Amino acid sequence: MHYPCSTVQDLPQFDTLDVDSQLKAVLAAIAEARSTIDQMVKQQLTAGEFLRALEQLQLSIDNPFSPISHLHGVANTDDIREAYNSAIQALTDYGNWVGQHRGLYQCYEAIDTSTLNSADQEAVRQSLLSFKLSGIDLPEEQQQQLADINNQLSKLSTEFSNNVLDATDRWHHDVTGEDALAGMPPHAIAAAKEAAERADIQGYRLTLNMPSYLAVMMYADDAALRETLYTAYATRASDQGPDAGQSDNGPIINTIRALRHQKAQLLGYQNYAELSLAKKMADSTGQVTGFINDLAEQSLPIAKEEFAQLEEYAGRTLNPWDVAYYSEKLKDAQYSVNDEALKPYFSVESAIDGLFDVTSRLFGISIKQADAPVWHKDVRFYHIYDNDEIIAGFYFDLFAREQKRGGAWMADCRSRMMIGDKVQRPIAYLTCNFSAPTKTTPSLLSLNDVTTLFHEFGHGLHHMLTAQTSLDVSGINGVPWDAVELPSQFLENWCWQPDVIKAISSHYETGEQLPQHLLDAAIKAKNFQSAMAMVRQLEFGLFDFELHKDYNPDAPVSVDDTIQSVRERVAVVKPPKWHRFANGFSHIFAGGYAAGYYSYKWAEVLSADAFEAFEEEGIFNTETGKRFKNEILQAGGSRSAMQSFVAFRHREPKVDALLRHSGLVKEVANV
Repeated sequence: MHYPCSTVQDLPQFDTLDVDSQLKAVLAAIAEARSTIDQMVKQQLTAGEFLRALEQLQLSIDNPFSPISHLHGVANTDDIREAYNSAIQALTDYGNWVGQHRGLYQCYEAIDTSTLNSADQEAVRQSLLSFKLSGIDLPEEQQQQLADINNQLSKLSTEFSNNVLDATDRWHHDVTGEDALAGMPPHAIAAAKEAAERADIQGYRLTLNMPSYLAVMMYADDAALRETLYTAYATRASDQGPDAGQSDNGPIINTIRALRHQKAQLLGYQNYAELSLAKKMADSTGQVTGFINDLAEQSLPIAKEEFAQLEEYAGRTLNPWDVAYYSEKLKDAQYSVNDEALKPYFSVESAIDGLFDVTSRLFGISIKQADAPVWHKDVRFYHIYDNDEIIAGFYFDLFAREQKRGGAWMADCRSRMMIGDKVQRPIAYLTCNFSAPTKTTPSLLSLNDVTTLFHEFGHGLHHMLTAQTSLDVSGINGVPWDAVELPSQFLENWCWQPDVIKAISSHYETGEQLPQHLLDAAIKAKNFQSAMAMVRQLEFGLFDFELHKDYNPDAPVSVDDTIQSVRERVAVVKPPKWHRFANGFSHIFAGGYAAGYYSYKWAEVLSADAFEAFEEEGIFNTETGKRFKNEILQAGGSRSAMQSFVAFRHREPKVDALLRHSGLVKEVANV
C-alpha cells in the first residue's frame, strides 16, 4: 500500500523537472546569498540569528542544486551534464568567495561560543577550520591562486567521472550463440538477450555494467571471453585497451595530483595527505600508514596461502581474469554453495523486507512506501516513521542501466534543520546497481548484493535518524570522513546472522526459506578468501595514501610505478602492466576519498567493535540499539567521532573484533 507524500518541504518534482529552471534557481540563490552575507556582516546579529540566517542561505542553494547533482549520477544526459557543470562552477566560485570572506570570518571569530549549545559550538569550530583550509590567512595573491586551483580541481573531477561513465557505456561485446555464454546463470543470459533486443540486434550483448561484467568474470567457462571483458574494464578511460585514447583519464590524474600538492603547500602542509587529515580522526600520516601496514602484516601471509590454494585447485598459474571464476568453483567445492545457488532466495523484494524488519527491531522505526515524483519508473520513495510521526524519507534507485554511474552510494536530498519554527525532515537518495528484473525473473541478489543494500541503508540512517537541527552537524555533515563508514559497515553485520538470513530469504518462485544446508554453508563460507579481500582493500588504501603523501613535483613518481610498488608489498593477485586501475578510481579522483580511502578499513575497526557490543548484549537488544541510535546516529557531527564512539562503547575502539570477524584470528573458547 502506498501512502500520500506529506513532508514539511516540497520534494523535487522529478517527473516535470526542468534542469534549466533548476540551474537558474541555483544561480539566483547564489547571487542572493552573496548580497545577503555582505549585509549580514555589517549588522548586529546574535550568534544564533547569525548561524540560522547562514543556514537558510545554504538551504536556498542546496534545494535547487540537489536534483541536478543527483540526476548527474543516475540519468546523465547532455542537458543534465551541461547544467551540472555550470552549477558546479558557480558553487565552486561561491565556496571560494565565502571561504575567503574576511568580514564573515571575523563574525565567526567574534562569536561567544559559551552562549551556544554544544552542536552549534561544534559547528562554529568546524567553520573556523574550514576558513583556515580555504586560505583565509593567505595574502590576496595566494588566495586567488588557491581559488584557481579549486576551480581547476572541480572541473577535472567532473571530467574524470564523465569519462569513466562514457567509457563504461560506450563499450559492449556481442555474441551470436548462447554456447559462447556457457557456464553463465540463466538470468544473466536472459539479461544479455534483452540488452541485444533493446539494441535491435540478434544474439546477446555483454556490457561493463557490473551485473553483466561480474556474471562473465565469475561464471563464463570461456577464458577468452573473460579476458575480453577484463581487458575492457581494466582499461576504461585510459591509453590502453579497446577504447584507447577516447577518454583518457591519465593526464587528468597527473594534473589533479600536481594541483592537490600545490594546494596543500599553499595552506602550509607538506603534502595533500596531511591536508586531508586536517578534518579526519587520524592524527598523522604515520598513524595511517602504520595502521595499513599492521593490517597487511597480519593478513598478507594468510592471503598468500589462500591464493596458493586457489592455484593448486585450478591446477595452473592463474591469470587475473581467472581468479573470480575459479574462486567460485573452489567455494562450491569446499562449502557446496555459490552465489548462484543462493540468488533465487534473495529477490530484491525479500531483501528490502528483511532490511526494514532489521532496522525496525534495532531502532524502533517503521518504513512505508509513499507516492512521490521520481526520475525513472523503477525508483521508489519511502517514509520513515517514529511511532505515527513521519521523521524522514528516502528514494531507492536500485538497478543498473545506461547513463547511470556504477557503484552504490547515499546522497542527501534534504538535511534535517529548522525552517522557522518547523523542522525540515531529512530525505536521502539511496542508489545501487543491482541486476534489473528480466521478463522471466525478478531482480535476484547475491549475499554480497544484500550487504551492499544494508551498507547504503546504514549511511541513509546516519543521515535520516539524526537529532541535530544545526545544518553543519546534521546527519553526516561534520562527521570525519574516516568515521562516516561506521554506521554503514555496522549494519552489514546483520546480513550474516542465521535468523536474519532466514527472515530475508524467500525463493522467488516457491516462497520457501533458504534450506538449512545452504544456510549453514553460506555462513561457513562467509570468510572464504577474506584475507585476499582484506589485502585488496589495503592495496587501494595504501596506493591512494602514498600517491598523495609522497608526491614530489620536481620528480613525480608515475601513477603506474606507485601502484606497482604497492602491489609488490601487499598484493597477491598481480594485474598485467597495461592494467589502468587508477583511471577508473572515481573514489579518489571524482569523489571525497582522496588520501582517505583508508577510511573504509579505519571505520571497519569501529563498526566491528560496535557490533561486538550487540554480540555481547544480544543482536536485537533494544537498549543496545537505542544506545547506538542515540550516541552514533542521532549525534551526527555534533561532537568528535571518538567522543560518540566512547559514549556508545564506553571505551576507545580495538582492532580485535575486525580481525575475528574477518576470520584472521581464531575464536578462543572459554574454558
